[in-house]
Amino acid sequence: MHILLIHQYFLGDHAAGGSRWNEISRIWVREGHSVTVIAGNVHYMQVELNNQSRKWFEVKENADGVQLIRCKGSRYYHKGFLGRLWGYISFVLMAFYAGLRFANDRYECILVTSPPLLAAIPGLLLSKWKRIPLVLEIRDLWPESAIELGVLRNRWLIGLSYRFEKYLYRNAQLINVLTPAFQERFVLEKGVGSHKIVVIPNAADFRWSEQALMRPRSGELRMRLGLEDKFVIIYVGAHGLANNLIQLVETAALLHGTKAHFLLVGDGMEKKMLMQEVHSLGLVNISFLPPVPKEQIFDYILMADLGVAVLKKADIFKTVYSNKTFDYFSCKKPVLMAIDGASRELVERAEAGMFAEPENPWDLAEKISIYMNDRSLLDRHGENGYRFVHTHFDRERLAKEFLKHVENHLRVTGKSAIFDQ
Repeated sequence: MHILLIHQYFLGDHAAGGSRWNEISRIWVREGHSVTVIAGNVHYMQVELNNQSRKWFEVKENADGVQLIRCKGSRYYHKGFLGRLWGYISFVLMAFYAGLRFANDRYECILVTSPPLLAAIPGLLLSKWKRIPLVLEIRDLWPESAIELGVLRNRWLIGLSYRFEKYLYRNAQLINVLTPAFQERFVLEKGVGSHKIVVIPNAADFRWSEQALMRPRSGELRMRLGLEDKFVIIYVGAHGLANNLIQLVETAALLHGTKAHFLLVGDGMEKKMLMQEVHSLGLVNISFLPPVPKEQIFDYILMADLGVAVLKKADIFKTVYSNKTFDYFSCKKPVLMAIDGASRELVERAEAGMFAEPENPWDLAEKISIYMNDRSLLDRHGENGYRFVHTHFDRERLAKEFLKHVENHLRVTGKSAIFDQ
C-alpha cells in the first residue's frame, strides 16, 4: 500500500517529541509499504523558532525511507490562543496546497492523525479530490478538551466545532482511537458506528530503550547533572497548559531538604513561567532541560529512579493514556500517575506504579516518599511495567495490527483501488 499521512507535528530526524508516527511509518516502510507525510515545521514543544526554514515547502526522504513534504508553519504559533488558532488554519491551507502540488503518487488511502482536528480538513478535501478513502486517528477528544481547558469558549465556535466533528466522522471510512474509553464515548455519545472504530493505543518502541538498558550511562549523566546522590523523579514531555506542571513545582517545595530531585525535560508555553516560579521559591531540587532527541531520552529515563505523568485535573483526561508511561515502563521505571481514569487503570493493572490525586502536591509527595523508603517496591514495580508493555504494548506488533485493520477495512468496503485490480 501507499498511504498519504497528514500529521502537523511529524518529527524530523533526531528531533524531540511524540514519535508515534515516526515509529509506525518506519515499521510500515520496512514491511514493504510506502508512506508519504504532509507535515508542518513548527512543533507544539518548539517555542523558539530560530531553526525554522525559510522555504514554503521542502520535499525530501527521511532516514527511515518516508517521503516527507514539510510545510512552513506560522511564527505566531506560540503567541497565545489566536496565534495557535492561526497556526492551525495556516497548516490547513498549506497542507491542502501541498497535497495538490506535491503529493502526486497513487495512494490507497489518506490517513489523518489529530490533534489538531482541523488537520482533517485538508485530509477530507484531498480525499474527495483524489477519490480515495479517508482514515482518521483521534488521539485527543476534540472539541471537549479545548472546552474543558477553557481555551475554546465562544458558543458559536463550539457549535461549529461539533458540527464539523460529526460531518468528519461520517465521511471517514475508518477511525482509530487510542483507548477503549475513547471507543466507548464515540459509540455512546457521538453516534459513531462501532463497525468503523478500532483501538490501536500508544505503545513502547523498544529499539532505543533496549540499547539504553544494554549500555547504561546513568553514572555519567548523574555526575554531569550533579545528581549523584539524589532520588530523581523525571518528567518528559510538553510544558503546556494541559500538563499543569506547577503541581510538580509545588511538590518539590514540599520535599525540599530531602534527596528528592525533579528533572523536567521538554519545552512549551508554560516553561518560562515554571522556571520563574522555581527561582522565586528558591528551590534547588528541581531542574529543567531542553527537549532531548528520542534516541537519547531513554538514557535520561534510565538514569532516573521514578517517572511521573501529570495532566490538569479535568474529566476529559480520564479517557487518555499518558504517552510517556510506555517509555518509562520500557526502561523498567515505575510510574507515579497523577492522571485519573484510563491512565490510572493502566498503571494499576500492570502493578507498575502508584496513583496520586491530580493537583494534590501533598499526595504526590507522600507517594514519592513511599518509593524513596522502599527500594524493593521501586524495583518490583519497574520490572512489572517492563514485562507488561512487552506483552501488551509492543509498537512493532501494534503497528502491523493497525495496517491490517486498514487493509481489511478497505477491502471489505471496496473503497481502495489496490483491491480492484
